[in-house]
Amino acid sequence: MNMHAPTGVIPPAPPKTLQETGLSTVMMRDILLKTIFRKNLEHVSEMAKAISLSLPLTQQLVEIAREQRLVEAQGTLHAGSSSEMAFQLSDAGKARALDALSQSEYYGPLPVPLDLYKEQVKNQSVKNVQITRDRLVANMGHLILPEHLLEHLGPAVSSGRSVLLYGPPGNGKSAISNGIRDALGDVIYIPHCIEYAGQVITLYDPIVHNLIDDEPGEVSALRRTDNRYDTRYLLCERPTVMTGGELMLDMLDLNYNPVSRTYQASLQLKATGGVFIVDDLGRQEEPPQALINRWIVPMEAGYDILALQSGEKFEVPFDTLVVFSTNFHPNKLFDSAALRRIFYKIKIEGPTQEEFLKVFAMVAKKKKMPLDEETLIHMLKVKYPTIENLYANYHGNFLIDQMISVCEYEGIPNQMTPELLDRAWANMYVVDEEIVH
Repeated sequence: MNMHAPTGVIPPAPPKTLQETGLSTVMMRDILLKTIFRKNLEHVSEMAKAISLSLPLTQQLVEIAREQRLVEAQGTLHAGSSSEMAFQLSDAGKARALDALSQSEYYGPLPVPLDLYKEQVKNQSVKNVQITRDRLVANMGHLILPEHLLEHLGPAVSSGRSVLLYGPPGNGKSAISNGIRDALGDVIYIPHCIEYAGQVITLYDPIVHNLIDDEPGEVSALRRTDNRYDTRYLLCERPTVMTGGELMLDMLDLNYNPVSRTYQASLQLKATGGVFIVDDLGRQEEPPQALINRWIVPMEAGYDILALQSGEKFEVPFDTLVVFSTNFHPNKLFDSAALRRIFYKIKIEGPTQEEFLKVFAMVAKKKKMPLDEETLIHMLKVKYPTIENLYANYHGNFLIDQMISVCEYEGIPNQMTPELLDRAWANMYVVDEEIVH
């Protein structure tokens, strides 16, 4: 997706002093020492890049460490060497780095204090994104959608509130969820990590967050060092977290690694500013009611409550468009109180015969399968009555792929015949019978 720097999102201002980072000098110094130790750094420019701080402020941190005899200069400059002064950890500095690593293995980019991050979340809230009908159509134009669906979907997405898509399987609920994600379409700033009560919580996840390189090559490197925004943040697409049957309640809590003594952000914290899609609701090991109960406070209050290993609880922003998708009727999954709290409930029904034929013809054209009138009549008059004329959007893809596979195997050009359709249909539905053991 080709994106540019955001126009509506205010960039996080770069700190002009060490105090403006919001972190204690001791914490910054220890992260610097750990980073020098782990990455074997010598020059201040390398250190600045590694801890995501400006060169002047990194120089100040190095001077503080020098005054405390934790860092020492490596002799004088000589011909052929870098124009930068080289530094190394003193014995006391190595001891301090090891002691700090024993408390937390985290090193690298300095974290953003939680309170500062909360301000940035407000500036780039998913609720600020205005999605027009044209934008939704542009991102879902490849789908044959039920009439009036966009009229219900548009306000739901623009509100930034929770949405439940329900209806029979195979009619594009997942595709619609992805279309919602694509329609958001702008970019936000994601911190490498956040800090609360002296603990570092890694937030940036390359699987969830797609980095935007807003300028090519050297220009980009220059831009990152010219103090346009706080480099503890990364410019990313609005995130999407998509989970299915594997979703467990503990994934919605902080993930603590007892070996490295570091925290990873919960799934919904990683989705801040974007979309959290819970696909196939009702297929998880956890009961749907338990899952929805876990979301009720965040969805209503706009914040979530997480806990550290010490048991201390704290609030983090919950600024996420939650899209639930299920093949079950909502009344079978939730009680009325939970249903009331899901703001929009949209039924995605199977296509009419006319809509189904449009999808079928579109798929056939895309896959270079010529349409055959006799086969279409056989499908509509003979096969579909056996399943009470219940059409589904996935049927076209499935049946045409099956017929193409047979044609390829038998070495004949792509074609559809009533006999080939019967063979394809036999793979779409299994005969209900007792298997004798």
